[in-house]
Amino acid sequence: MAELTLALDIGGTKTAAGLANSVGALVRTAVMPTPHGDPETIWAVVAQLITAMSGQPVRGVGISAAGPVHLPTATISPLNMPGWRDFPVRDRVAAMVPGVPVRLANDGLCMALGEYRHGAGRGSRSMLGMVVSTGVGGGLILNGVPYDGLTGNAGHVGHVVVDVDGDPCACGGRGCVEAIASGPRMVRWARENGWAAPAEAGAKELAAAASAGNAVALNAFRRGATAIAAMIASVGAVCDLDLVVIGGGVARAGALLFDPVREALSTYARLEFLRGLRVVPAHLGSDAGLVGAAMLVDA
Repeated sequence: MAELTLALDIGGTKTAAGLANSVGALVRTAVMPTPHGDPETIWAVVAQLITAMSGQPVRGVGISAAGPVHLPTATISPLNMPGWRDFPVRDRVAAMVPGVPVRLANDGLCMALGEYRHGAGRGSRSMLGMVVSTGVGGGLILNGVPYDGLTGNAGHVGHVVVDVDGDPCACGGRGCVEAIASGPRMVRWARENGWAAPAEAGAKELAAAASAGNAVALNAFRRGATAIAAMIASVGAVCDLDLVVIGGGVARAGALLFDPVREALSTYARLEFLRGLRVVPAHLGSDAGLVGAAMLVDA
């Protein structure tokens, strides 16, 4: 019987594939940039990665995909991949890997599941796993079970509204966490408020400026962290969580993000049952989506 699971992690910047063994460890991986263009141009990269992982039998396939996803039809329409709308990703993968189960989930849920089973979430009962990067995404593990909701989009915490009069968001709403705390939005706010940086500078450069004591850069991180903390307090109260695990490119700033998040959370999360809610960095890095995708086959 095959012991390996094929995992796919499809995002707006990169697409990855991997083979995971029976204990969830990745034994082989490959990564390619995600192209922009028509649906078949994007699909060709996924197909190439699946082919690169062929040669050994697999027991199933797990797909982590940027959302929104739509589980009833097994399609995806990622906000950051305009070339794919209602794309039948599960069926296309199943046609290339016939005879085994193929499971699909939002990338936030896969990140949460990977961290829960093999990373910073071990020992938790109910947790939120989230990524703060080009966007803000998340996934929920409730009472030890991954929770995907009616359509597969539960845990889409980047679109919790924390400022009712806030800036427009890519989702069409206003005042979402993502519109304040994503890397590009923090950079934009810093520029609008006097941060002088090269045109190509991003969140990494903003973090370097903040570490060097630049007041505008520090305020950009503090503003984003406060929005994240307000969202965590709200989701924590609704879902009765004990842990939040944060990963992604912006989270690599470390204390610049985590210190103000924890400070603001102590102000917002005042209910007694939230006093023990912890916020910690992710452990699995960029592999979390692949690890969690592999876990879908048994979830």
